[in-house]
Amino acid sequence: MLRGKQSWVFKNRPIITASGVTGGPFEANGNLADDFDILHDDLWMGKDSYEKAHSLLLEEAIETAMQKGKVKRDDIQFLLTGDLVNQLTPSSFAARTAKIPYFGLFGACSTSMEGLALASFIINYRGAKYILTGASSHNAAVEKQFRYPTEYGSQKPPTAQWTVTGAGVALIKENNDSKESLPVTTTATIGKVIDMGLSDPFNMGGAMAPAAADTISAHFKDLQLEPSHYDLIVTGDLGKIGRETTMELLKKDGLKIDSNQFQDCGLMIYKDDQPVQSGASGAGCSATVLYGHLLKQMKQGRYKRVLAIATGALLSPLSYQQKETIPCIAHAVSIEMNG
Repeated sequence: MLRGKQSWVFKNRPIITASGVTGGPFEANGNLADDFDILHDDLWMGKDSYEKAHSLLLEEAIETAMQKGKVKRDDIQFLLTGDLVNQLTPSSFAARTAKIPYFGLFGACSTSMEGLALASFIINYRGAKYILTGASSHNAAVEKQFRYPTEYGSQKPPTAQWTVTGAGVALIKENNDSKESLPVTTTATIGKVIDMGLSDPFNMGGAMAPAAADTISAHFKDLQLEPSHYDLIVTGDLGKIGRETTMELLKKDGLKIDSNQFQDCGLMIYKDDQPVQSGASGAGCSATVLYGHLLKQMKQGRYKRVLAIATGALLSPLSYQQKETIPCIAHAVSIEMNG
């Protein structure tokens, strides 16, 4: 059901019945290591390329979500996922292994919520009984594409962010008036592409902040809600600079959100002494934090209602070389505990 200009309400409340979360060695030393299902001790993960390791992360997350959800491949109608590598090759190669009908998504780091919004929409209108959706990234595979190869040893400015090595996948199922105490999706707000003229690929948080603020404002206007409706409002990977900028923009728009209520996955996943400059980023950032840490906290009773907003910078190596500015987008999904 459409509400306002760009929001959906899911009356049938699709259930997030299980999830699978995988990560690399940097994540194993981070704040949320205990909330990953599988952690690898090196970036190669037994493969002969970083891109193959990237695919492995997603394959393992898919398998883990199915095992925890107690479903077989034939039970699942669709797989919706994406990443940051050219032509989504890690996702497509993982889909080749999974053998599940596949939608490849590209929303950069907003892909996690783009996938959850679309999966919830399909499930809500009985287009499927089970859907797997998620996103992934690999630090070494992504950094060498969008910035410099890690072997180059270039020094990064304080505005830069660290790409997460990880994959987060959720199993979404139809809700047949279930009384299960599990998270459900209730609404989604689809963002517009916003470009404020920034062109620095080492300041993604600053570039994405206006898109985050625009989608958050649209969500509350469309659904006629106040920020206090949610226990937690969490963005994907704005980092320190992007989070502060977004809060300023929301304040100008008349939305008063408490700083403790407004968090960022990119500031949650790593420890203070890890050298991540402004925070974490990558399509796997919000996917791992939401499907691992935050869903766990919801099930433990810390949060009843969460609004998750994943942000993405829609640039490419080619657009950067042609000196284009960076168009950005953000998608939001609200999640509540059922029962």
